[in-house]
Amino acid sequence: MKNTILVTGGAGYIGSHVVRQLGEAGYNVVVYDNCSTGSRTSVLHGKLVIGDLADSEHLYQLFATYKFSAVLHFAASLIVPESVSHPLDYYANNTRNTLNLLRCCHVMGVNQIIFSSTAAVYGETTENPVTESAATLPINPYGRSKLMSEWLIKDYAESSSLRYVILRYFNVAGAEPGGRLGQMSTNATHLIRAACDAALKRKPEVRIYGTDFPTPDGTGIRDYIHVEDLATAHVDALRYLEQGHESQIFNCGYGQGYSVRQVIERVKAISGVDFPVIFAQRRLGDPACVTACADKIRQVLGWQPKYNDLDKIIYTTLAWEMRRDGLVMNPFSVMQRHSTDMDKSIRDRLRKAS
Repeated sequence: MKNTILVTGGAGYIGSHVVRQLGEAGYNVVVYDNCSTGSRTSVLHGKLVIGDLADSEHLYQLFATYKFSAVLHFAASLIVPESVSHPLDYYANNTRNTLNLLRCCHVMGVNQIIFSSTAAVYGETTENPVTESAATLPINPYGRSKLMSEWLIKDYAESSSLRYVILRYFNVAGAEPGGRLGQMSTNATHLIRAACDAALKRKPEVRIYGTDFPTPDGTGIRDYIHVEDLATAHVDALRYLEQGHESQIFNCGYGQGYSVRQVIERVKAISGVDFPVIFAQRRLGDPACVTACADKIRQVLGWQPKYNDLDKIIYTTLAWEMRRDGLVMNPFSVMQRHSTDMDKSIRDRLRKAS
């Protein structure tokens, strides 16, 4: 058995995929999660401890009990419009709780941390694809709360033996191809999941927020990364720190941007459902275009993504959501088929269910 790893927020969407990969790699995993948005059933490996990072006493007891060698920190609030409406909640949950965690690491002698950050720290980028050396000028409280957490980690590392890897996520989507894990939230706001919800008639329509961005079709452009590839990046980062290497910041994306219109059209094509699309005003805090330069993580960690394809991300998302609705017995078998057959398979099942 390898070292014991603490994963905060490990019952959530991204954290649970990482926990599964860590368990399969032989690590002893302890998940610490208040399950406010995560699900107990998503923790497939290790031990789940219910708790909140705001509860410092409980956190110290946890560290004393398990003697962690490293921490992977996912627990956070992450909806940009909500951060604009409720900024204090975001600074409390994202920034203050990271401080609580770092204080505990300091007292208990844990000197390795992997932090779940975001491309929102870049704000309105002047370069695309954006590199890790680009200016960090977040334009919403979510991005600022994450950037402040990065500063806490870096400043503490300067005065201690802490070594870190900060992973700046771009837009995460998809589901585990084995059908065991996916997004459990009943009201997800990310575009691909929202469009799949519309295709499955869970929602009446999809909204496009802003059609006047300075992009080719007027809608925002984002870099979408499959959750399985992102999870692999965390395991690679942990091994990197275990080998004694220096602290690093890495972008996690593919370097390929897709507009909101393009994503919606692919979901329609794959599902065979022409769901309504409503045009609305821009939301506060939304940049026009953000895509990743991921050369550094490939070169330094040797990260090799397997699902770098928008259709694969949509297929696995839609198949997972269909499975949750009981529409298919084994939806992930379609991953082995040609895309045309895959489209027909999904359309036939949706037609029979309607």
